[in-house]
Amino acid sequence: MSASRTNGVSVLYFSNSFRIVLAMALAVFWVLGAAIDTRAAEGDLFVVSAGNHQVLRYNGSTGAIIDTFVTAGSGGLVNPITAIFGPDGNLYVASYTTSQVLRYDGSTGAFIDVFVSAGSGGLNGPYGLAFGSDGNLYVSSSNNSSVLRYNGTTGGFIDTFVSTGSGTLTVAQSIAFGLDGHLYVASAGNNKILRYNGSTGAFINEFVTSGDGGLDWPEGLAFYGGYLYVSSFNTDQVLRYNGSSGAFVNVYISAASGGLNGPVGLVFKSDGRVYVSSYSTNEVIRYSTNSGAFEDVFVTAGSGGLSFPAYLTFANAAGGGVSGSGGGCFIESLK
Repeated sequence: MSASRTNGVSVLYFSNSFRIVLAMALAVFWVLGAAIDTRAAEGDLFVVSAGNHQVLRYNGSTGAIIDTFVTAGSGGLVNPITAIFGPDGNLYVASYTTSQVLRYDGSTGAFIDVFVSAGSGGLNGPYGLAFGSDGNLYVSSSNNSSVLRYNGTTGGFIDTFVSTGSGTLTVAQSIAFGLDGHLYVASAGNNKILRYNGSTGAFINEFVTSGDGGLDWPEGLAFYGGYLYVSSFNTDQVLRYNGSSGAFVNVYISAASGGLNGPVGLVFKSDGRVYVSSYSTNEVIRYSTNSGAFEDVFVTAGSGGLSFPAYLTFANAAGGGVSGSGGGCFIESLK
């Protein structure tokens, strides 16, 4: 059985045996690092509008603007980068300029609190966000090329999970936990994707070597269907790599396809499409999951005031950095 919500609530009744199976499935999903948002309307698209310090909400079927979910500067938000729904169903947003992570109500967008305080643990320019299987929040600190770990309930600093420059990490951007449980980090300053032990943070290897496949300033990361997809900001492409070995497979979305200019966030949806934010054209563009071919401009230029779109996510399709459509992991961030 299935149900969807837009602005209302659907209620279904299941047998006890079905409930037990469902509970077991959700437990497995959480172990993989997923946090399921149960509060925001299912299917809505949330896009970080970095240029005007907002998070905008769009209809997940039509791309039409619904509202400004997080209003400009709410809670002191300045230059937001990434937004994810946490295990509590609320929205966590990286505020780059203030070096904070802010928390907003997952239903209304109202400011709740400063979840990670300014500069906590040395945080400087937060980009990628991900909730790990341990329930804690991992944040890439771009300006000192590290990944920091915070208590997933209180926001208190725990430790420096990936130390500054570990494995040649330079300008830490997007982060994602893979299905192997390890942490993948986009190292934009040297055009690599680096892999770290998901339990200890120790460097494992260069998963994607410098510039492989033409990679130039990696941004969004998405594991889907056994592959790793990476948005290559400076070449206006999305590149595909083997999800186990990191070997280059092909150019998945060709340069400037559909007007793509400065791809940042990318998310796969169960409708058979992948959605990509086009930073320089203020759009969200939709492509075929199977082929990477252009389909349409899903969110038109500047719709609802969209300005320099960064990270994007579908409510209930993803949380804590894990894609609900393909079981892969993703976190997007902005150059």
